[in-house]
Amino acid sequence: APQYEKLSTPGKRRYCKLNKKPHPRKLFFYTQHFSHHYRIKPCLTNHPCSLPADKQPTLRVIPMPKDSNSSGDVFGGWIMAQVDLAGSVAAVSHARGRVVTVAVNSFVFKEPVFVGDLCSFYATLEHVGRTSMRIYVEVYSQRARHPDQAVKVTEAYVTYVAVDENRKPRMVNASAQNS
Repeated sequence: APQYEKLSTPGKRRYCKLNKKPHPRKLFFYTQHFSHHYRIKPCLTNHPCSLPADKQPTLRVIPMPKDSNSSGDVFGGWIMAQVDLAGSVAAVSHARGRVVTVAVNSFVFKEPVFVGDLCSFYATLEHVGRTSMRIYVEVYSQRARHPDQAVKVTEAYVTYVAVDENRKPRMVNASAQNS
């Protein structure tokens, strides 16, 4: 599980300039999500480690040259897309049906990912609400030159909402929280 640090000042509410009321789209984020009081503590010294032995990866991908810049660093947007896919696998499994991504609560890039690395995505169901699920996704990269060592490169919290065939929110079963 990640380490958290309490923010010294919680996030401020955003207000509309015209009527001085809380901005309707910003109010939910600043008043409902736990990430406005806490954030994942960044790890500045990310030493090589091994992959989690007690979990199975939800997704494993090798980034290709088309996913990188001219220096060989993989684009953060590519990693975010893969995290969304891995998180949705866990959400769909729990919701037993269609889900949509509604929020990226926290996203921390700890180390760069390079072309040729084997990226393993581990998704864990953290919280279940009435219609929503918060998924914690960890990303480990096995470097092409050192495949026996892994480095934790990214961790994120993503919120999904279960929807019905009319794309309206539907109830999810909160009893079995498993990954």
